[in-house]
Amino acid sequence: MNWGKVARRIEDFIKKCVSESGAKGVVLEISGDVDSATTAFLCKRALGSENVLGTVMPEIGVTPKEDVKDAINVCEILGIEYRYVEINDIFECFSSKFNDNSSLAAANIKPRIRMIINYYYADKLNRLVVGTGNKSELRIGYYTKYGDGGVDILPIGDLYKTEVLQLAKYLGVPERIIRKKPSAVLRRQADKDGIGVSYETLDKILKSIEMGYSIEEIHESLNIPRKDVERVIELIEKSRHKRSLPPIAPVRGLIED
Repeated sequence: MNWGKVARRIEDFIKKCVSESGAKGVVLEISGDVDSATTAFLCKRALGSENVLGTVMPEIGVTPKEDVKDAINVCEILGIEYRYVEINDIFECFSSKFNDNSSLAAANIKPRIRMIINYYYADKLNRLVVGTGNKSELRIGYYTKYGDGGVDILPIGDLYKTEVLQLAKYLGVPERIIRKKPSAVLRRQADKDGIGVSYETLDKILKSIEMGYSIEEIHESLNIPRKDVERVIELIEKSRHKRSLPPIAPVRGLIED
């Protein structure tokens, strides 16, 4: 794989999106994981450090301290400005209204808070909000709708997770970030626990589905348990609404007849 060509294609995409929108740059959350670090490296290469703003938005007591340290380190390596905003008090304001701070519904408030903060800076500075989701997560809906899924562009959205790791190495993302165990950090849960399979297995299944293979063919050719293949297909089906615009009831014919 020629990762230099891949990087240039994504950088051209970022430049084009910013130029066509009339924006002056981009804003993106930098969480300390490999996806956000890789996206930040690409944005800096595409636009220059002066046109990239990072947001570091930990929930103290939940977000690992090493993630915050890694996020700030990425900003410093790239020479980009960043805004540090702790979200604890904002989340407590929401959760206290519902007397709920531990359910999945409550946990999903957190990425939506971060989305609002990103758009505050984007609106104030006339910038686009850049998402850091990869193809593996997008295909199975492993993100929060109108949370980390609430963005303007997705530069690495056509790269599977295992491919993001390879591109990260090419770009020079710090090795400790590349080697870090993936986690959504919503409720101290590793990605593998939430998805049900490792990213290596997930990507093999997703690529096979994309090529048109059946459950049985994937199971037999890759020696992956049927239940894991069925689990991934179920995730894809249940998350279709996340990948589409909200449906609109067609009534024009009734009004205009």
